[in-house]
Amino acid sequence: MEPKLYRAVTEAFVRMHDDGIIYRSTRLVNWSCTLNSAISDIEVDKKEITGRTHLPVPGYQHKVEFGVLVSFAYPVDGSDEEIVVATTRIETMLGDTAVAVHPEDGRYKHLHGKYVQHPLCDRKLPIVCDEFVEMEFGTGAVKITPAHDHNDYEVGKRHDLPFLTIIDDSGNITGDCGKFTGMKRFDARKAVLQALTEKGLYRDTKDNPMVVPICSRSKDIIEPLLKPQWYVDCRDMAHQAVEDVRTGKLKIIPDMHIKTWNQWLENCRDWCISRQLWWGHRIPAYFVSVDDPSVPQGEETDGRYWVSGRDQNEALQKAAERFQVSADKISLKQDEDVLDTWFSSGLFPFSIFGWPDKTPDLEFFYPGTLLETGHDILFFWVARMVMMGTKLMGQLPFKEVYLHAMVRDAHGRKMSKSLGNVIDPLDVIYGISLEGLHKQLEDSNLDPREIEKARQGQKADYPSGIPECGTDALRFALCAYTSQGRDINLDVLRVQGYRHFCNKLWNATKFALNGLGDKFKPNTTIQLSGKEKLMDRWILSRLSAAVELCDQGFVNYDFPTATTACYNFWLYELCDVYLEYLKPILYGEDNSAISISRNVLYTCLDVGLRLIHPFMPFVSEELFQRLPRRTENEPPSLCVTSYPETKEFQWRDTELEAAVEFSQSVVRAVRSMRADYNLTKTKADLYLRCSDESTANVLRNYEDVIQTLSTSSAVKVLINDPAPEGCAFTTVSAKCEVHMMLKGIIDVAKEIQKLAGKKDKLITQLNKLQEASKKADYETKVPEDVRKQNSEKMEHLGIEIDKLSDAVEMLKKME
Repeated sequence: MEPKLYRAVTEAFVRMHDDGIIYRSTRLVNWSCTLNSAISDIEVDKKEITGRTHLPVPGYQHKVEFGVLVSFAYPVDGSDEEIVVATTRIETMLGDTAVAVHPEDGRYKHLHGKYVQHPLCDRKLPIVCDEFVEMEFGTGAVKITPAHDHNDYEVGKRHDLPFLTIIDDSGNITGDCGKFTGMKRFDARKAVLQALTEKGLYRDTKDNPMVVPICSRSKDIIEPLLKPQWYVDCRDMAHQAVEDVRTGKLKIIPDMHIKTWNQWLENCRDWCISRQLWWGHRIPAYFVSVDDPSVPQGEETDGRYWVSGRDQNEALQKAAERFQVSADKISLKQDEDVLDTWFSSGLFPFSIFGWPDKTPDLEFFYPGTLLETGHDILFFWVARMVMMGTKLMGQLPFKEVYLHAMVRDAHGRKMSKSLGNVIDPLDVIYGISLEGLHKQLEDSNLDPREIEKARQGQKADYPSGIPECGTDALRFALCAYTSQGRDINLDVLRVQGYRHFCNKLWNATKFALNGLGDKFKPNTTIQLSGKEKLMDRWILSRLSAAVELCDQGFVNYDFPTATTACYNFWLYELCDVYLEYLKPILYGEDNSAISISRNVLYTCLDVGLRLIHPFMPFVSEELFQRLPRRTENEPPSLCVTSYPETKEFQWRDTELEAAVEFSQSVVRAVRSMRADYNLTKTKADLYLRCSDESTANVLRNYEDVIQTLSTSSAVKVLINDPAPEGCAFTTVSAKCEVHMMLKGIIDVAKEIQKLAGKKDKLITQLNKLQEASKKADYETKVPEDVRKQNSEKMEHLGIEIDKLSDAVEMLKKME
């Protein structure tokens, strides 16, 4: 509403009006009686119902019935005959001005040119012939209400029928409708039906699938009303927008939205831009009255008597020129309507830079490169910007449009106050108790009848409230979720999981900084010394892989790829493997190894924080500020530090990664065995029995790594030689077995007894589930999700029992 933008809106309207793209016409509009304004087609929600349905309507205490087809009879004038018609909106029969039949329908040929008598109004209706009537549908006769139905409007124009408006702007019956005048439209629905019944003209009511038009803002039922309004001719602009996407000048991401884009724009109707609201840009158009007998008085519905102008003086001059009179004989009255808010929004890419002036900002910043927005306003906003940018600026406002997903609740439901599943981002960031959520409902404008339902929904989804997750965790979660496509089913517990990841990030960096020491000064470049150990080279290889994946993720707008790369590098590679591997080195005596490892660790921290910064800006910036700098000229903040690029980090070694992954599979096997035999702090000797020399050589390179990460006392690689007696073993691959010495470490008899007891408990649980699943009514009475959970439990119990059996058998061999 500021002067700069108001000037741009005025300029756009005047130019488009002068070019004939904006014009005035009296047509049926989508009228919201609650808003008391017209709304555009894409602001109308089309609710599909399969039959008789009661819907809430603003201003009515009780729900209103929809989805029924009511049949009634019109008496043929001067005859005992009648014509039965059907309608889903019986109240509109008060505005009927004709009955239409198909010209080839033999049932009604003798009635061509005759009339029916309106039973509730003093009016005769002509029987007209029109090919739009479907002879096979219903009785083959259709009531025509030109002023309140889009199809009937066209019939009315073809047959020059009267257009009787019988519903006013507030949704009340108006005009010459007898006792029904003044009634609310849906109250009149019942009254008209009752009156027809009393006159013996009501025939029947049947369920009827239909689409109910609902105002997306007020939730009112849309009423088609005849109104003189301003329209934008969208045909050429819409065609150009489709063509720009087809030729690749404009790229829509994800491309699944292109089909919808084409469908809408190829069937685009002219855009009604008049709004009957108090707030907005007033339409810069003026109705002309001429004080000259040679010029007849005009009607407000006649576009010829309207001029537009950047100000009233310009409009005055245009009017004087049009009617060939002096300016002093002209009186102007500015239109009281305001423009649709999307009209000014459509100018946004260039109006903010000072258009229509050719400012330096406009020259530099227009056109832009990328627009990021929600797919729900693809036509409200994006299409309008594309059309108006192309029309007024001569070029597209941007080259790419990225449409993000819509956020739903964890169950995939649309967020709704009445369901109690609305998630306020601030509540996820700061946390809120269940009582706090309830209090929000009480302070809202929700219908008191809906509050209890919403409270139950909140209690089911958030029994302990919403935990404090922080900004970074929420931001990371939303980016990671985008792989789901059109919608995000937001589970707060997953966001909380990323909060724990933030903690891990913090603690890992804190530990690493301690390992670097207060006096550490990193090398001035990232160049390697050539003395790095295998694990140093491995973590740098994995860092290079993470950089490459993040690079690809941003280029392709595949944010889950980037978030997954960051998450896996920090959690599973840096924290779980490399930092654990470094502990004995950093606190050892080999100064050369310490220096090399510290520089590698610093590179991982520096690059790793830069990688994750777009997704977790706050925690990454805080940690980055604690890192020493390579040189004095380094940027002071991550915000102005360059993002890592693949070409900078060429340390990828897939052969080395495969070897380390194999060693890690050994570590995982040992950890699993230690858990099975309840070895917490006790260290045991490991024997890695290999079937060939090449496998043995790989593992020999990582003996120290395996020993450290598996908490073992010693590691020895064997080739086909048997392991000592007293070992438990497991298979890692077809070429490698892990043997762990347990003799002398555990009390075998006691351990057998303990494992046997645990096995018996699991067998009992499994038997109970199996017995329940065998009952005759199990499939019909137990919900599908519960049956699925039980199947998974039985599978896991079976695996656990087998593992315990194997462990007991091994232990028995040691007795």
